Amino acid sequence: MKYLELKVPPVVQVLFVGLAMFIASSYLPTWNINYLAQVALAGALFSVGIYFCVAGVYEFRKRKTTVDPRYPDKASDLVDSGVYQLSRNPMYVGFALFLLAIVIYLGSPILLVGVFAFILYMNRFQIAPEEVLLQQIFGERYKQYTKSVRRWL
Repeated sequence: MKYLELKVPPVVQVLFVGLAMFIASSYLPTWNINYLAQVALAGALFSVGIYFCVAGVYEFRKRKTTVDPRYPDKASDLVDSGVYQLSRNPMYVGFALFLLAIVIYLGSPILLVGVFAFILYMNRFQIAPEEVLLQQIFGERYKQYTKSVRRWL
């Protein structure tokens, strides 16, 4: 399944999984907790997700390197500042938080399967190939970075 590596933009993956979760929620049981608490928690998770995404893009733009995750071989600089000191993939963390916010908002814990599927897909078809290319481009500097900063959080 190498043909899927670096092909589908992560934002498309998030939209696909999120839409599938909304559709599936119509057929799944939900939990009965305080609706306002659900909305508040979902909003908080979504807001933190926005932070991770925007902060990640900001650092890439500041260093004038590509933001397009389908072409990591076009990276002109290893971004290891700002939010990249917390996660090697903050934008993907943000996307996972968006999906988790959907689970909370819709109130169906079974939808966590979508979050896990997104993470598994990203690890296999996006992050692993990115890491191979970044190792080739940045060598020992990237290797040291991976030892000091986790892939997700």
